[in-house]
Amino acid sequence: MAARLRALLLGMAVMLTAYAEPQLPSEINVASEVWEGHTNADGTGMAWEILREVFEPSGVALRIQSVPYTRSVGLTQRGIVDAWVGSYRDEVDEGVHYPRWHYDVEQIGVLGLKGRPAPTIDGLGELRLIWLRGYEYQRYLPNVQHYREVRRHSGILGMLDLGYADFYIDAHVEIEALLADVVQRDRYQLTDLTKLPLYLGFADNPNGHALADLFDRRMTQLVEAGTLRPIFERWQQPYPFD
Repeated sequence: MAARLRALLLGMAVMLTAYAEPQLPSEINVASEVWEGHTNADGTGMAWEILREVFEPSGVALRIQSVPYTRSVGLTQRGIVDAWVGSYRDEVDEGVHYPRWHYDVEQIGVLGLKGRPAPTIDGLGELRLIWLRGYEYQRYLPNVQHYREVRRHSGILGMLDLGYADFYIDAHVEIEALLADVVQRDRYQLTDLTKLPLYLGFADNPNGHALADLFDRRMTQLVEAGTLRPIFERWQQPYPFD
């Protein structure tokens, strides 16, 4: 009788442990906008290399989807994918679980017409600002009061030229890409403003929590070992964990 009771209790303990700690999935589905050199649609790019180094040695294969940024967030919130790339911390409030570790740091720049005084981080409240819809810079930059969100890059320079906005805010590399094919590039000036850590936003479900826990454990190991440094050097990006 005692042996049967011990066996029953042991079985219940195993069941409770399995329920509390869901088995790690065999793959992680991650959505991202295509950012050249960071999350290329063909699976190359610095962020994809980092995520493979994080997950694949633990037996979790990386699967990617290339979609616009706001769609990547929505797919994660609905649990259709496990995570999206390039979030700022606590950028999204509902249906999202954030890990402790960031995976990169993004240089934020401001673009305006040449000849205007370069903006400072403390003087943004006096300026009319624009940025892409969904980027939520008002959460991370101080004193922002006058801003508009735009849906696409195509009209940004025109808004600056016509005086509809004072400055455009985005990642430095994205502004450089915007200016790459502009004939009269010398009409504009790009100023670095601040840096913001970049995170994966995970789905707020058992799979998402398990994968976020794995991400944090692996990032601790990789940063302590210096394993990620060659990836940043290969893509000629500053190392964010010194």
